[in-house]
Parts: sequence; C-alpha cells; structure tokens
Amino acid sequence: MIETILQKFGLSDKEIKIYMTSIKIGPASVRRLAGAAGVNRGTAYDILKSLVESGLISYYHKEKNQYFIAEDPSKLKDVLEYKQQQLEKMKGEVDDIIPQLRSIYDNANAKPVVKFYEGLTGIKTILADVIDSVSRQDKKVYYAFSSADIKNYLYAAYPSYSDDRIEAGVNVKVISLGPGGEMRGLDERKWLIKDNSAPTYTLIYSGKVAMISVDKDDKPIGVLIEDKNIYDTQKITFELIWEKL
Repeated sequence: MIETILQKFGLSDKEIKIYMTSIKIGPASVRRLAGAAGVNRGTAYDILKSLVESGLISYYHKEKNQYFIAEDPSKLKDVLEYKQQQLEKMKGEVDDIIPQLRSIYDNANAKPVVKFYEGLTGIKTILADVIDSVSRQDKKVYYAFSSADIKNYLYAAYPSYSDDRIEAGVNVKVISLGPGGEMRGLDERKWLIKDNSAPTYTLIYSGKVAMISVDKDDKPIGVLIEDKNIYDTQKITFELIWEKL
C-alpha cells in the first residue's frame, strides 16, 4: 500500500527502496543504506542526491563521514504542494506557447491529413474536436448532413454532446437525410429526404470534413480529412443545397 502511493507520488522503485530503508534504519552512510536496500552503491548515491533535492532526505557530516537521514514523513505533503504549485506555473507557461505551437502545427499540416477512428471512443474524439475547433472560430458555426441511421451511434458515443455544444456557443446547420431530428438550440434544420436515411453522417467544420458510418460488424467508424480545399468544396455544396431547400 505504501509503495503504491509512493509510486503515484512519482518515486521510482529504487527511490522507494532507499527512502523506506532510510526511514527504517535512521542516519546512515551511503554504504549502509545501499547494502540494506539491496542497491548498487553508486546508484544509491545518485538516488540519495535526487531525494535530497526533492526534500525527502537530508544529510550531515560527522567525523569526516557523510550521513543521510529521512525527513519527517509529513514532508511528503510539503513536496506535493510544491509540485502542485510548479504544475500551475507550468500550465500558465504552456498556455503562453500554445498559439506558437499551433501556428507551427498548422503550417506543418498544410498538406491533406486523413485520420481514422474506430468505436464509440473514436467517434467521441471527432465530436469533441468539432466543439473545440468551432468554439475557437470568430463565426461559431458548422454544417452537417445528418443520417437517421447513424445519429444513434453519435448519441451513444457522446450523450451530452448537444448540451456541451450549446454551452460552448456553437451553432449548427443540419440537412437531414431521413426522418426525425430533435431541435436542441443554436441549431437550424432542413430536410433533403424524410423517407430514407443515408449510410453516412457528415460534419463540415474548421477546415475539416468528418464522415461517420458503420462497418460490416455494425461498429461505428470515422474518417477525418483535414484539408481546406475539400472543406471549401463540401461547404459550398452544403450551402447551395441549403438555399434551395
């Protein structure tokens, strides 16, 4: 139990051995700690330096010899709080560099990129990307060719999708291919056909086109194409059909 928690804390197996040995035997030289923990002396010294830097172990000199001693176990909480503070600081630093990294990423992805997704988890990844991508646009709207046969898989993959979309202020225009179609808010819907459903659900958003269908085993699959030209073509097609309905 103790070892498991210390692993979650971030200590390696050998660090745990040295730390626990130090707690058990009290002040000791590197040689004694290494022997008691069953760790190579050189490795033990490197581990001790790491544990000293983290604040879990301290040392002192006596008669030209160096002794290491574990700090009070309550020090673990202090170290954890320090790590949390560092993570919060790092979060701010990461937020600062994301725009630069995104610019580099977008340039690197100037060529078409095709991604394949399987199962409900994969479909949820696509739907989450729709909300995330569109919510960062000036005009928060995307387009969809809805399929009555496929939409149940979308609901199963991401039951709170519509609620999260609305909360993010994302609008959608839907051309339905098949019956049904519940209005939830920030959405518009027109029907191309009502009697028969299409085998694919298509999402047109943020320079991307996602197509969701099912394989021969009735498992949902998705293909995401990241290409501005394909996106523009699908968007033009959607808007022309929309105006004529």
